[in-house]
Amino acid sequence: MLVGYVSDERYVSVPDVLLEFEGEGVSIEARSRATGAVYAEVTPGKTYRVTLASRGYGFKSVWMTPEEENPYHFRLLTDGLLGYMWPKWVKTGEKAEFRVHAVEAYKLELYRYGWEKEFVRTIGWYDEHGPRATMQITPDGDYTQTGVQWNKQGYSSPAHKQYVEAPQRPGLYYMHASTESGVFFSFPWIVSPTKPSAKTAVLAANINWNAYNNFGGRSNYIHPDRFPSTPTVNARYDLKRYTDITHRNYDTEDYAPLSFDRPEPLNHVPEHTQVFDPIEGRSACHVAPAEWRFLGWMEREGFAYDLYAETQFHEGVLNLGDYRVLIITTHPEYWSRHMYHTLKKWVFERGGRLMYLGGNGLNCEVEFSDQYTMRVRNGSIDSLDRPAKDAESRFDIYNESEANLLGVAFTTPGIMTSAPYRVVDADHWVFAGAGVQNGDVFGEASLHMRVPGGASGHETDKITPAAPKNVHLLAKGLNADDGGADMVIHEPGNGGMVFSVGSITYPASILVDRVVSRITANVLSRFLRDG
Repeated sequence: MLVGYVSDERYVSVPDVLLEFEGEGVSIEARSRATGAVYAEVTPGKTYRVTLASRGYGFKSVWMTPEEENPYHFRLLTDGLLGYMWPKWVKTGEKAEFRVHAVEAYKLELYRYGWEKEFVRTIGWYDEHGPRATMQITPDGDYTQTGVQWNKQGYSSPAHKQYVEAPQRPGLYYMHASTESGVFFSFPWIVSPTKPSAKTAVLAANINWNAYNNFGGRSNYIHPDRFPSTPTVNARYDLKRYTDITHRNYDTEDYAPLSFDRPEPLNHVPEHTQVFDPIEGRSACHVAPAEWRFLGWMEREGFAYDLYAETQFHEGVLNLGDYRVLIITTHPEYWSRHMYHTLKKWVFERGGRLMYLGGNGLNCEVEFSDQYTMRVRNGSIDSLDRPAKDAESRFDIYNESEANLLGVAFTTPGIMTSAPYRVVDADHWVFAGAGVQNGDVFGEASLHMRVPGGASGHETDKITPAAPKNVHLLAKGLNADDGGADMVIHEPGNGGMVFSVGSITYPASILVDRVVSRITANVLSRFLRDG
């Protein structure tokens, strides 16, 4: 009978895995086929201890009961080096556990990522007496919904759980893991203040990181609703996004949850990369490595800030009333309803100042079933920028258009292109000291290597019908198809101010483009000073 399928952490089939089914004095051998399918002469309804072994993967044993109508999904984890902090966001002085998957001894060091990679301390060397005992074991089935739960299997002794106390200085921290053979992996840790230490708060877009994180084989872009019944053999043959020209990525109202309890390979920063180096790779350009460039600029320019995770804003750890300015950067695409309305009320009614230094932001609502599990409300849509009749975004389907707050919203023209901006209103105070005139071009330089070309790009936002009537256009990107980002400012009253750049690539220019840097400094200085 078909017992089930074997797949790896990408939900890709693993062929030629040796399986042994043991139960009540019997031992049955089987091997997975090219599709990962496992056929064996086992008895349905009978419980077996199944041991799986394959070169290049961690061996493991599980207890399972075969069911004829419900194939079982065995999961193996590739040998290598991975890790994450748990929780991934804490306050200064709180403890978190590092969860590392390694098949050899490894060293762990803590760094703070700002203008420099600041070495904090060595955490230690780690290995176990048993062979490959630092190798983690993933659960079977779809653990993108429930988490990988590392440091659970085989970590029953308190001595085996490794905790680190968060430093007293808030900011973006990274753990550096390196093995005896020279393998390296880094992973982020967000440390927020116990009490406010600055007038500016910056949000790390960790909800977005989780939406794009495909560890386990699912993200909000790969199998966003749920796993198909069989693992992938060849993506170009098996996934509808490559084989079906009518395919829609979001075509249901029900999307399975995504757990934060997973490593985030997309946030890895190579060991010798510095803040002023180009941002290499497909994913790094719009997640933590790109956000690090903005934090480096803040420190280079002498602007004090407190860093928070978006989830901490949702949970109420971040109290906007303690700050004068809130900055969101790069790609804050996924927000909860509570976050949006809390922020809008702070800006419109309490005189808060928002700097939106990113693109395709606040575009889709997420809900939290618990502190560490989110569900995305994509809806059933045809287009990201016109997902439903009279709706400007996925967020607009269930709430209102984010342009009501930001002054801009994502539209598809210009997507996956980059270009500089052209000045529209050089007399505005935003351009003070920048040395530009109307029609001048700025933002040519960029560290963004996925879509190089300038500060307006990757995904761009424009003024839409839902934008406030007093929204003021300052500059516009020169992207193809009139797809350039609209740089805008508006004042909703009561002292509130909003400055939006509408571009994912903007923070990747801020360290290397003089005008981008000057504009941003002008806005932040004015927002901090006025009122």
